[in-house]
Amino acid sequence: MAEPEIRDDRANGRLEAFEGGARVGVVVSFVLAAEPHALVAVHTVVEDGHEGKGVAGALVRAFCAIAAREGVPVVPLCPYAAAWAERHPDEAPMAPSEVVDAAKLQLKATRGLW
Repeated sequence: MAEPEIRDDRANGRLEAFEGGARVGVVVSFVLAAEPHALVAVHTVVEDGHEGKGVAGALVRAFCAIAAREGVPVVPLCPYAAAWAERHPDEAPMAPSEVVDAAKLQLKATRGLW
């Protein structure tokens, strides 16, 4: 199967995967406001009928690649993204614990993000 097309819609807190023009998955995220900034993955969703095709992995890999290009860490608060990061430490180095704590506080203060 071909990799899905990945679109960065950071303004709306989404990294989306498309196949044939249809959205097949999304990583809901936000940018950590405190220094050092980080990209925070909150939830990964794959649409019904597209599970098991590598969509979630492609999304999290792209999410980590964006963070690497921007020189910021990734905080995978999403269980899927956290498990993926554990399996791919070379692509998703662990963020310092104080950055993870700051991300958790910002998520808690941002009602309705997910």
